[in-house]
Amino acid sequence: MPYELYYWPEIQGRGEFVRLALEEAGADYVDVARREDGGLAALLRLLDGEEVERPPFAPPFLRAGRHLIGQTANILLFLGHRLGLAPADEDGRLWAHQLQLTIADLVQEAHDSHHPVSANYYYEEQKAEAKRRAADFLSQRVPKFLGYFERVLARNAAGDRHLVGADLTYPDLSLFQVVAGLRYAYPRAMRRIEAGVPRVVALHNRVAARPRIAAYLRSDRRIAFNDEGIFRHYAELDEDA
Repeated sequence: MPYELYYWPEIQGRGEFVRLALEEAGADYVDVARREDGGLAALLRLLDGEEVERPPFAPPFLRAGRHLIGQTANILLFLGHRLGLAPADEDGRLWAHQLQLTIADLVQEAHDSHHPVSANYYYEEQKAEAKRRAADFLSQRVPKFLGYFERVLARNAAGDRHLVGADLTYPDLSLFQVVAGLRYAYPRAMRRIEAGVPRVVALHNRVAARPRIAAYLRSDRRIAFNDEGIFRHYAELDEDA
């Protein structure tokens, strides 16, 4: 049976981290809510919690046989060794999961840079707070996070081409997505920040050039970045804008 991915049909969001793993592995999967035959309604029914004993809190979630798994990092932990995107040993799997959780922290801060007060308010209702939060995010937090991943790459005993071991793992794919998203949201700031993290930039470029990822990025399966997702471009928030 194909994997069933449940996520909002019009944004990349957190679901994109799962899509990238499925695409890189050439896995058979269905992006359920993007179907025209009631896929979004199926997602909403599962969120209501009436059809399952253990309902997810929010998308993304993945159905794999009898399993219904929520939370991006948890889904990738489940998929990692099944798709050949995680180390075989326990220490390696835990390290990959730890890196993914750190990426999740960065993703949340990226969201909060434009919605610092509440996700329930429109951006226009918190522009002043967002201006201050984004300035700190770009001057302090993004360099700190990407600098950390730069050090992880530098200290990898198997070489600096990957975050974990000698082979591609799902945190590599996720770090690619973070860099792509930050470039969309904050292109001016990222031109400065990227100068200090050459290994991270090189990893992004290698992932983008992988045959299945490159084909996916060209396809209509890849939803374009837009200002409804996690990574949003508001020119007034970009450093030096």
